[in-house]
Amino acid sequence: MKKTVYISFSDDLIYQNHINIIKNSAKLGNVIIGLLTDSAISKYKTIPHLSFEQRKKTFSKLSKYIREIVPQYDLDYTSNLKKIKPNYVTHGDDWKNGYQKNIRKKVINTLKAWSGKLVEYPYDYKKEEINKISLKKITNSPDNRRAKFKRLLKCKKIVRFIEAHSPLTGIIAEKMEYFKKNTLYEFDGLWSSSLTDSAIRGKPDNQSVDYSTRINGLNEILDVTKKPFMFDGDNGGKIEHLPYIIRTLDRLGVSAIVLEDKRGLKVNSLSKTQNKNSQDTIKNFKKKIEISCDNRSSKDFLIIARIESLVLGKGYNDAIKRAIAYSKSGADLIFISSKEKTPNQIITFSKKFKKSKYFIPMIATPSTYSKTNEELLIKNNFKVVLYANQLLRAAYPAISQAAKDILINRRSFEAEKKMLSIKEILNLIND
Repeated sequence: MKKTVYISFSDDLIYQNHINIIKNSAKLGNVIIGLLTDSAISKYKTIPHLSFEQRKKTFSKLSKYIREIVPQYDLDYTSNLKKIKPNYVTHGDDWKNGYQKNIRKKVINTLKAWSGKLVEYPYDYKKEEINKISLKKITNSPDNRRAKFKRLLKCKKIVRFIEAHSPLTGIIAEKMEYFKKNTLYEFDGLWSSSLTDSAIRGKPDNQSVDYSTRINGLNEILDVTKKPFMFDGDNGGKIEHLPYIIRTLDRLGVSAIVLEDKRGLKVNSLSKTQNKNSQDTIKNFKKKIEISCDNRSSKDFLIIARIESLVLGKGYNDAIKRAIAYSKSGADLIFISSKEKTPNQIITFSKKFKKSKYFIPMIATPSTYSKTNEELLIKNNFKVVLYANQLLRAAYPAISQAAKDILINRRSFEAEKKMLSIKEILNLIND
């Protein structure tokens, strides 16, 4: 009876190193590929640009060497190994250090139960260079980028977005990450805020900056980033113009648009006075949702309905009524807006909405209730947390202080202590 070999993979592409390992493994026995799911990968690094099914299709091209491809639901091999009981596990010799070191030890110990063996092959990083062009094509694909948000909703407990008001802030947000107990914490996507888009142009947040200007700015950020993008569409403007906005964003590879159920000249939801704000009728806003759904090329482009009932003091019954109506009309997520200093309002809404058979994933934006941690949002059925304006708010005091220090000292030396070095900023952009 031919022996069995198990190999685990997660990558978008099959590199030359991978091909060599697979070919050598096929000499040992029947090869079974354990392909990591998005959920498994998201625990230790950014999810791949390609979905599980797309990656599986890529590996299927090597069917000459591979007997079977199975999902691996965790970075830990144990569950699949105990089920398959392979004679061999093969891997490159590049996992003896770092976060995979303990995984390797566990594989060796698990194999001992049935006298299985770990076989390692030399891993040559230079051979990966040939795939850089192919990977760039995948990375820059609007279709792959657009679909990532929907994939993240399926594989993460909570999806984390942060505003990016310029290409530089987009790069910073995309690269920001840290590890704790072998778990990766990162921003999963970027947010195009009408507030910050207006503020950086010195304009009020009342839609005085038109969609064409904002989309041109958005395109510059898309050009230097890879993560999913969510666009703040305010109230969508005139209903006749909405199809153009939807088709343009969809074509660019944006993952979602947020439309709020207000009408007339916009007043920001965080403003103290809301007496000039007028909420749209349910009937009219449902029509906007339906038009948006009809004009997207793919259901990977998500339509998000933002409900302003709590901000306008209309209460929970009105908010729930709208959430159900918008869900029935095709909205993919509900964005519940609140300007309270605690999360009590959105939690109460969540508990009520959860009882409905039309419940869909929800977004929270903790701008005013900033003490609220993500664990509480997860516990109360929120799937997305949006940090909607913090990077711009952080930039203003730093820039103001630098300008003041230069004026006071009549030189830049004192201000430079708090600045990024020229070398660091060049490296950031050239990376």
